[in-house]
Order: sequence, then C-alpha cells, then structure tokens
Amino acid sequence: MNIKLNGKHQSAPDGATVLALAESLGLNPKQVAIERNRGIVPRSVYGSVRLAEGDEIEVVKFIGGG
Repeated sequence: MNIKLNGKHQSAPDGATVLALAESLGLNPKQVAIERNRGIVPRSVYGSVRLAEGDEIEVVKFIGGG
C-alpha cells in the first residue's frame, strides 16, 4: 500500500501497524511521536493501529540536549 511519510511517498506492507512502521524505520517507539492523518496516535495503541492506503504519517523523534 502507499502512504505518505513525513511528506514523502512510501510503500508499506498491507496490514502494517504504526508499531511495525516505526520498527522498520529503525526507530525506538518510546522515543517518537507519531501522527496519522493529523491526529496523534497514543503510544499505547501503536501495535493495534493499522495503516491504510493513503494515510499521511508524520514521525517526530525526540532529541535531548542541554
């Protein structure tokens, strides 16, 4: 299926979850915020929210500093 990830077109396996997408990108799900179609996905449901054709996903990675 085709999705838009951070503004760029990308393919994802049919039935992939938000968690599977994060892991396929090499991201630690505890260190990112994920938005699906302009709504924040609660971290507690990453594993049960399935992506759909045309979804727009934004991933923000937290960076610490000081």
